[in-house]
Amino acid sequence: MKIMFYNTKPYDRYWFEPMAKDYGFEVHFVEMQCDEETLFLAKGYDAICIFVNDYVDAAMTELLYEMGVKAILLRCAGYNNVDIKAAEGKIHILRVPNYSPEAVAEFSMALLLTVNRFTHRAYARTRDYNMNINGFMGTDLFKKTAGVVGTGKIGQAMIRILKGFQMKIVAYDPYPNPALDVTYVSLEELMKQSDIISLHCPLTDDTRHLVNQKTIGLMKKGVYLVNTSRGALIDTEALIDGLLEKKFAGVGLDVYEEEEGVFYEDRSNEIIKDENLVRLTSFPNVLITSHMGFFTKEATRAIAQITLENAYALEMGNPLVNEVLPDRD
Repeated sequence: MKIMFYNTKPYDRYWFEPMAKDYGFEVHFVEMQCDEETLFLAKGYDAICIFVNDYVDAAMTELLYEMGVKAILLRCAGYNNVDIKAAEGKIHILRVPNYSPEAVAEFSMALLLTVNRFTHRAYARTRDYNMNINGFMGTDLFKKTAGVVGTGKIGQAMIRILKGFQMKIVAYDPYPNPALDVTYVSLEELMKQSDIISLHCPLTDDTRHLVNQKTIGLMKKGVYLVNTSRGALIDTEALIDGLLEKKFAGVGLDVYEEEEGVFYEDRSNEIIKDENLVRLTSFPNVLITSHMGFFTKEATRAIAQITLENAYALEMGNPLVNEVLPDRD
């Protein structure tokens, strides 16, 4: 099998290159994003491998099919960036549903702790030997109420961490897990009750802008919001309005709805034209990181292994356990 890897960085090759040799795959890595202008690079390949900020729409799917590409390998869990319905019956879509839930959950907690106790700002201040702690007063998390939106594997890992702080957990998920020791409530109730809200759900038509002007209005004043899932779960303009109204004590964002072309890139010498992103970075109680919640040795190794296992299953005609199929509901 020949696989074209799009949007790759040096760290992508760390695991994929040696593992691909073990499977006997021929792989090629390019730094360019997968889009309609770079799709021609896939000609002659059996599969393409893409990441979170690549996309394949219906027209691109048809072109891939005509080129003989058999599979789109997603080296991530989310699949909102691929037109699943357009690919049906033509190209297999295979993802990595479970690599290291703990990696993302631990990073979510790191964002919460950092934005709560201002450790990122304290680090910058003390490097200049400014030891003044004024403005850095945080909040005890002990026995606060945490709302977890999405109780899949990452959400469950987050719940375990939050329980270590003896927090009361309320959760929302359209498919509740009766085995979890949490109190399931409606989304509206979760917004009203929670001192901390952490998002761990996929991006779908139903969850897009789940955090919006209405749901922010339901939240407590002084709430903490953390998002390590997908940026478009939050309506950015509504979030900015809420920050201006001092609704939030702190916001930790590892994702952003317009992150494509900015996240994972060095834009330090450029003028950022995205006014909403610039405004978000101006708030002292907002911490933004570059979609790195997954970025541990264990997680990146698992991503490579499962991605290549998916390709091997396709090549050998084995069951495609990680195939994404259109929603029939």
